[in-house]
Amino acid sequence: MKEFEAEWARMLGGEIYDAAHPEFLRRLENTRELLWEYNSLRPSQTSRRDEIIRSLLGSCGERFHINQPFRCDYGCNIHIGEDFFANFNLTILDEAPVRIGAHAFIGPDVSIYTACHPLDPEARNTGAEWAEPVTIGDNVWIGGRAVILPGVTIGDNCVIGAGAVVTRSIAPRTLVAGNPARPIRSL
Repeated sequence: MKEFEAEWARMLGGEIYDAAHPEFLRRLENTRELLWEYNSLRPSQTSRRDEIIRSLLGSCGERFHINQPFRCDYGCNIHIGEDFFANFNLTILDEAPVRIGAHAFIGPDVSIYTACHPLDPEARNTGAEWAEPVTIGDNVWIGGRAVILPGVTIGDNCVIGAGAVVTRSIAPRTLVAGNPARPIRSL
């Protein structure tokens, strides 16, 4: 287990780690089991949905809502603020910490990625991986089908246009759109 703890620390520290380690695979499966239950619950089963999400997430505000279906890798590396809302099909690959501030609104089919893979196919095939954290500030609105890539910080009060692919950090109070996302104007 100490070997795995070292791999987990490397993952959270942004270092190359062995993503094929059996304990990573076991934890991914455990998360998927809970997500399967969450995503299969009736919409009226709010207390059980709330219980599952709170058990998965690293931290969350008192008031939040995540529409089904929701997908993540571990969940424990996701931290959401108060009055968080996510629409259908939110996917968060949380190999590194993902921190989302208060009053964040996320449209349908949004993906947030922290996992990175080598460009060289031989290195990639070994299971080597690293992760870079994503931070999203307070009062951020992310439009449907946007993609947030590893290492990105989105400042407070930003709006990310639908379909944007955010490849680099965004200054506070900025509207961005496009692929790759570019500043449209200050807010």
